[in-house]
Amino acid sequence: MRRYLRPQGFLMGRAAAEAIAAGLALPVGDGKLAFSMIEVIERVAPGEIWREMRAASAVQFPASLTSCRDFDLDCPAVMGIVNTTPDSFSDGRSYPDAGRAIAHAEAMILAGAKIIDIGGESTRPGALPVEADEEMRRVLPVIAGIRDRAAAAGVVISIDTRNAATMQAALDAGAGMINDISALTHDPASIGVAACSDAKVVLMHMQGEPRTMQLAPTYEDVVLDVYDYLETRAEAVEAAGIARSRLVIDPGIGFGKTVAHNLALVNQVSLFHGLGLPILVGASRKGFIARLSADEPVDQRLGGSLALGLAAVAQGAQILRVHDVAETLQALRIGEAIGAT
Repeated sequence: MRRYLRPQGFLMGRAAAEAIAAGLALPVGDGKLAFSMIEVIERVAPGEIWREMRAASAVQFPASLTSCRDFDLDCPAVMGIVNTTPDSFSDGRSYPDAGRAIAHAEAMILAGAKIIDIGGESTRPGALPVEADEEMRRVLPVIAGIRDRAAAAGVVISIDTRNAATMQAALDAGAGMINDISALTHDPASIGVAACSDAKVVLMHMQGEPRTMQLAPTYEDVVLDVYDYLETRAEAVEAAGIARSRLVIDPGIGFGKTVAHNLALVNQVSLFHGLGLPILVGASRKGFIARLSADEPVDQRLGGSLALGLAAVAQGAQILRVHDVAETLQALRIGEAIGAT
């Protein structure tokens, strides 16, 4: 039997502080957010899951409840996406040369992004792999082009790759984070590269690989299955010499998931606080937004992206990976101001 605890009944601002002081709620991270209820979940047997709601004050919650201070960033933090690929699902061909990609990244830094995530391989559903040499040709000039500006602004450069050679070259060029959709499983050398650095590492869940992941994704319980996977990967990389304080987890919205799977993960993202690691959510412009709405094209999914991001942050997610940095930050500021009153 496996037991899980999912925080619920979230409070913000003054309400959170008062509930914490009265012993009626427990803090998430730095205490700006608190939860008053806990859903206790147990896998009793294959296919049988038991759930019960309890007051948070009546349940012993793990001391590892994550604090974004461990991540050295004000939370929630916005990670801006810079794709240097010709076939990205969202902005492929938008930045066909390093100069345009650099300008786009600089605009995101100016808008307030705290992380810039640079990728040279499309991971959209059905995408084919890209050789590491070509991937490096695409991303390294961009990293070099924004390195000084990012450092001056206190912005972390992230390399979005699953190839060890690209990871190493990007770290040498100035990246300080590895964002791997395979959670360091695709390339056997990737764990060694990460372990020999001091970079932060994002471990993401994906069922299958980009070429096949959307063919027939299935789970017993998507949220619990993803949690178990990320827990196993965090333990494995920690055993390989990567300090737990360097890890970030990403449930992998849209990577081997149906619309129902994605909604379940967003609705229950607070479960992942049990891992004691910062939570990254990347739902920006994903295809399921259009399927839930009016089949809008990629560049008309801002509203859905903001709604998903705010829902995740309301449950304590620390990082949002987005295409629209300025608009996301505006939504977060207004949401925080409303919650603080």
